[in-house]
Amino acid sequence: MPKLNQNPLEENLLNAARNGDSQVFGALTDPHRRELQVHCYRILGSFHEAEDMVQETMLKAWKRLDTYEGQASFRAWLYKIATNTSLDFLDSKRSRRLLPPQSVPASNPHEQIAPPSPELTWLEPFPDEWLGDESAVNPEARFTESESVSLAFLAALQALPPRQRAVLILRDVLDFPAKETSEILEITLSSANSALHRARVTLSTRYHGEDIGRSLDSQTDEKTQWLLDHFMEAWESADVEGLVALLKEDATFAMPPSPSWYQGKAEIGIFSAATIFGDDGMFPGKAPGRWRLTRTNANASPAFAVYQRTETNQYQAFGLVGLVIRAGELEQIISFIDPSLPARFGLPDRLG
Repeated sequence: MPKLNQNPLEENLLNAARNGDSQVFGALTDPHRRELQVHCYRILGSFHEAEDMVQETMLKAWKRLDTYEGQASFRAWLYKIATNTSLDFLDSKRSRRLLPPQSVPASNPHEQIAPPSPELTWLEPFPDEWLGDESAVNPEARFTESESVSLAFLAALQALPPRQRAVLILRDVLDFPAKETSEILEITLSSANSALHRARVTLSTRYHGEDIGRSLDSQTDEKTQWLLDHFMEAWESADVEGLVALLKEDATFAMPPSPSWYQGKAEIGIFSAATIFGDDGMFPGKAPGRWRLTRTNANASPAFAVYQRTETNQYQAFGLVGLVIRAGELEQIISFIDPSLPARFGLPDRLG
């Protein structure tokens, strides 16, 4: 197969990198690093695992640079390494990350919160600042960049077998041609097309294209901003009634890594009054004043970093709350309990 037409500058950079110039290699690969991390995240459902896969991808690319012959674009070559590195990783572990509502029945708010289970792993939130890489956007793709990292889309995507998942991402999110997709996955063209068909059929039963992944501009309209302001005020002031008033009738509230989750305004009110804003020992400290929130964005939707007051009256990172808003009401609250998350979103791990 003949080489693609490469511009002389890229060819010179490749030759320098092949001769051991790591700085030049960085100049070649850095423009693709973020889009590769988003790609690995879509496959894996985990931000920190995606980071690891990209690091491994770059190491493999550096070691194998002499095998790159220019028969595909350098970007496609990196995608091939990243995709197969992620799939190999999934072959060695559980291949699916979901959210509690997709995994277990709704919980009774009068019962104790279930502890984390080693048998269950959950989707992790992804910071929106990693989106918006124009080199990764293709207007011909079936799914927009923001929609393809929404929690609803990812939860449906995770129901697919890993290789079907990868085929669908490459074709319907990144808009790679069928032949290039088959070459990336090292399968026949007919196998790639068959996997894509099966993936689309399965996805259509689990995801109906709700407009959850929206542009960031639409998240700050006046109505949405009012809801976000009142959500933060209710959470920080331990106002259960104020929080419940923002919810849709069938809203859900989940708290990974606990598998417990609650559905309905009444159930969420009972749970939050007894735990998040109560004094049952799980969340020590008096409310109001127990929590501080800082606005951010995750998975193309509004989110808040959550901080819990310590005995020294500082606020220590506790986790991140992601929101899904529809028709001016809160449809879903997902409280990711993980103190490392605010830092991953570029926020401090402690507030004064």
